[in-house]
Amino acid sequence: MAAIDQGTTSSRCIVFAPDGSVTGADQREHRQYYPQPGWVEHDAEEIWANVQAVVSAAVERAGLTPDGLAAIGITNQRETTLLWDAQTGSPAGRAIVWQDTRTDRLVAELAGAAGQDRFRDRCGLPLATYFSAPKLAWMLDSDPDLRRRAEAGELRFGTMDSWLIYKLTGRHVTDVTNASRTMLMNLSTLDWDDELLAAFGLPRALLPQILPSAHVYGEARGLGGVPVASALGDQQAALFGQTCFTAGEAKCTYGTGSFLLLHTGERAVPSKRGLVTTVAYQLAGQPAAYALEGSIAVTGALVQWLRDNLGVIRTAAEVNELAATVPDSGGCVIVPAFSGLFAPHWRPDARGVIAGLTGYVTKAHLARAALEATAWQVRDVMDVMAAESTVDLAQLKVDGGMTASELLMQFQADVLDVPVVRPTVAETTCLGAAYAAGLAVGFWPDLDALRAHWRPDRTWVPAMSAADRERGHRRWGKAVERTLGWTD
Repeated sequence: MAAIDQGTTSSRCIVFAPDGSVTGADQREHRQYYPQPGWVEHDAEEIWANVQAVVSAAVERAGLTPDGLAAIGITNQRETTLLWDAQTGSPAGRAIVWQDTRTDRLVAELAGAAGQDRFRDRCGLPLATYFSAPKLAWMLDSDPDLRRRAEAGELRFGTMDSWLIYKLTGRHVTDVTNASRTMLMNLSTLDWDDELLAAFGLPRALLPQILPSAHVYGEARGLGGVPVASALGDQQAALFGQTCFTAGEAKCTYGTGSFLLLHTGERAVPSKRGLVTTVAYQLAGQPAAYALEGSIAVTGALVQWLRDNLGVIRTAAEVNELAATVPDSGGCVIVPAFSGLFAPHWRPDARGVIAGLTGYVTKAHLARAALEATAWQVRDVMDVMAAESTVDLAQLKVDGGMTASELLMQFQADVLDVPVVRPTVAETTCLGAAYAAGLAVGFWPDLDALRAHWRPDRTWVPAMSAADRERGHRRWGKAVERTLGWTD
């Protein structure tokens, strides 16, 4: 069973055995384009070339040929927006990445007097630069020829799952998890919403067909006709890979940003305090499962910033060694609101701050403050999630690159006051896509079979006093306040 993970900075493929263990893998980075401040773009053709290469290499390393695969699943960076020609399949320009903030004025105009929750009751999302619909509207509004071609049915829109499924099978489809991140799908009907399309000025002919997450979309041309049998946005795939199949179970993925998802069952729980209501997954022939999500824009990216922009560390892994040389952050707090604040604040006017600086603070304190910033942002989301779901979590399942930092994971358990558990198979995003594809083709029989594969690797238990926890959280809150209102 193979899974393609088309991420923000790279594409990879992992091949899994029936017990969920990894038998082959490969990964390639792609270029990030920053044509203007706040703009982030990707070359979809470069990504497609990389995907073909990593699939071939991963299958070979697993000792297989493509026809030895039961199916292929796809997981992807969400919200990243692409247009391509319906006849030639050529991209109509670079993809606009989820981090991109060029639509801030458009978002403000659409919000108007109704505010950022204007469409939340239909799509579960606040108006924000993060989601696909404003990006797609900006593309058509800024180029009259693209608008003409879109109206004439000559273009296709898709997030990266749609692009890869199209290139593999020739079909123009998406799944419910990715569709739920566009601001164009009605959460109740699981179909495109005419009122939302009209508000953004988008023709329905642009849009892919919405299908379940575990579903045979078609056969992969050039790979021996292997079924392409799942698609899930990366965070929903991680929830699935962590086997959070029951309401009340939650996971947090720590990557470029961090994403906390809580399974809420077959009911979409509306949020009034800055969370996102989203589809968790849908198995073929079954009702959709929903989730509450808190999206944090900058966590691992802050460590990269310390490395690339400030030169505080030479490699990302060094941040842990440096941070461990001091017992705390020395009173220093970093709030990395590089592109505004996401959940639970949703303040595009915020910008990053380093607060509490004194002559005592060293680069080691900065390194520790960078790790602590991730944990405090997750705490802010968890507090709101617990209040709105009326669920007190027994534990938090974690995955992603930053879980290699034992210092961060211990601090996370301390500030949440719940155990933090990392699974044996850390590649939960790819694993979730593989699990869903396997269910669609009968490679695995049911969810219970998948639960049986999950094993804990390491558990961190809270060790911080309640007084220290709340003192630190108050200081964090003061720093967050100082980020607000920076841009007009």
